[in-house]
Amino acid sequence: MITEFYVLLPLTFVAAMLNAAVGGGGLVLIPGMFALFPSALPAVLIATEKCASVTGMATAAVQYARRIKLPWKLLAMASATAFVGAHMGARAIAVLPATLVKPFIVVLLIVMLIYTWFRPEFGTHDTEQPISRKDLVRGLAIGGGIGFYEGFFGPGAGSFLIFLFIRVFHFDFMRASACAKLVNMSTNLGALAYFIPAGMVRYSLALPMIVAMIAGSYAGSHLAMKGGNTWIRRLFLVLVIILLSKLVFDLVRG
Repeated sequence: MITEFYVLLPLTFVAAMLNAAVGGGGLVLIPGMFALFPSALPAVLIATEKCASVTGMATAAVQYARRIKLPWKLLAMASATAFVGAHMGARAIAVLPATLVKPFIVVLLIVMLIYTWFRPEFGTHDTEQPISRKDLVRGLAIGGGIGFYEGFFGPGAGSFLIFLFIRVFHFDFMRASACAKLVNMSTNLGALAYFIPAGMVRYSLALPMIVAMIAGSYAGSHLAMKGGNTWIRRLFLVLVIILLSKLVFDLVRG
């Protein structure tokens, strides 16, 4: 177990840094956990990762909130439906195969990648327009939909949130990333509301991972704010390409 920790904790730190900037840390951490603990149940590893990730998301959210003006009413409503959606998604994974959604997610990622790639101005400026009642309704729908996806399947949920916050509410990448952390934190809590009572969290792994998550999230959020919108946009595009490549490879191999 000690040997595994020498790999797990640095991996967790790197995943937390990535999560703090644009999300996608699970792409690094979850495969690593599967490789390090091949005999563990997948649900146990996913539940343990979410238990650690929620503290990382909270750390990043606090750092962003200190420096960026956030639409708290919109985030409160989106986070509430995200919590419910993630809880339902975590329950649904017990009866529905996650492979059913992979082709659909691949298509969405391709659309998102093309749209962002060929619009250099996308997410570079924040209109700072007031949040309307219609925006609040949209926030409820986004929170519920992405929350269910996060609890049921998961990869890329943070990237989808960033894209939608920019496309729907006209935020810049920095503000969208900050908002995504708060909603993502709620999706993790919603999934944990199912995983913890079910006894699926492995606390001997989760507790040291939490320390690495907090440190990585603190470092990642500061790097993101120092790099600004251009840096986050580039990292976002790289992450979407990696995620898309992985899902296509899984489909071809499967």
